[in-house]
Amino acid sequence: MNKLVSKLLIYGDMPKDSILMELSAICEEADKPDFHKDELIERIYRQVKRILILATEYGFNKNLWHNYLTFLLMMDENPFSITCEKTGAQNGTVNHFAKNDFKIFKQLFDYDFTGLEEKLGIDCFSCLTNYEAIEKTELMYNKSVSEKVQALSRELEEASDEEGFFLCVTGFYKDYGVGAFGLNKAFRIHSSQNNRVAFQAINNMDKVVLDDLIGYEIQKKKLVDNTRAFVEGKKANNVLLFGDSGTGKSTSIKAIVNEFYGNGLRMIEIYKHQFKDLSQVIAQIKNRNYKFIIYMDDLSFEDFETEYKFLKAVIEGGVETKPENILIYATSNRRHLIREMWKDRNDMDTDNGLHHSDTMEEKLSLAYRFGVTINYSKPSQKEYFHIVTELARKNHITLSEEEICREANKWELSHGGISGRTAQQFINYLSAMEQG
Repeated sequence: MNKLVSKLLIYGDMPKDSILMELSAICEEADKPDFHKDELIERIYRQVKRILILATEYGFNKNLWHNYLTFLLMMDENPFSITCEKTGAQNGTVNHFAKNDFKIFKQLFDYDFTGLEEKLGIDCFSCLTNYEAIEKTELMYNKSVSEKVQALSRELEEASDEEGFFLCVTGFYKDYGVGAFGLNKAFRIHSSQNNRVAFQAINNMDKVVLDDLIGYEIQKKKLVDNTRAFVEGKKANNVLLFGDSGTGKSTSIKAIVNEFYGNGLRMIEIYKHQFKDLSQVIAQIKNRNYKFIIYMDDLSFEDFETEYKFLKAVIEGGVETKPENILIYATSNRRHLIREMWKDRNDMDTDNGLHHSDTMEEKLSLAYRFGVTINYSKPSQKEYFHIVTELARKNHITLSEEEICREANKWELSHGGISGRTAQQFINYLSAMEQG
């Protein structure tokens, strides 16, 4: 195995502590006449455990060795794979090197561990290649990733040579992309040890769709129209969804990502204290073949907070133009985002009969940089009853409409008032009561 892995060129830049590199080093040690059996067995079990952890995390099944190698190919972001993501496989000399690597991966797929197992008296690789996973709920792993890995793994198993590998892998890059962005809908960011921003996939994102949000048809249409223009490569605006709490602002954005995921839309959730990293985030995603929504939930600033200045520079006004594949969607309970104080009027000047405050203008200018603003206001009681009855119908509640409205009225009086969130909580309660 070591001789094979050492010949990888495009896909050869793997960390030494990766599973494949560790197993390669173990196989090299096992070929030496003076190898230490117990030590090698311990090292092998350590790598087998890592494969099992990966399989549990992503819901792999059947041949875990093939699943692992497929996952490596899907996640390896190199100039060849990223180019294939953007344009598909093109004619060029690089294809010669890629096919040499795929020839090696084909041999790794077919690698026979029998000799190593007999030499060390183990059977773990035989178990890995014929693995029966314990049934578990979808909440325990990312079903979308699991299905993609196992589907490509089956295609590669049927490939007869490196040409077949080339067609399968490059086709996958073109259809789905490469790396975590190709496999997941949404991400958070965190700083790695070298202070470089890293993306962490959000597994099992809420599967909500826009029809789950009752009412707010005008608001939803504005959001859909702007997002559709964005994913189609047309001009689109940053969006601010503002209004009362519990009215469906965050739900609308999650539903938008679910609806347009197949069109290459991805979401990156970022928190206020991370705004200083916005330029790094943009630098890493601006050349990818996806459309990104940078999502800021419950965005607002107190008078003493200055992070909004990072956001203002990124949205508009910085030296570098914001890339066309990135938009910012934010939700807030405040129309103007930044808390306004009476003392902001202290620097007010009068010019030709008009009053102007530099402090107030600076604070208001952030909200003005969102090209589309959508108001989600608290529903009227009639609208609240409509939301409740529609949700009750979807959840197969057996009470009459009159009974539902009467109980919903009692519920909202003691549970935070009228809102879509209150309605959903009430329906959750009714469903639990009926299920007994």
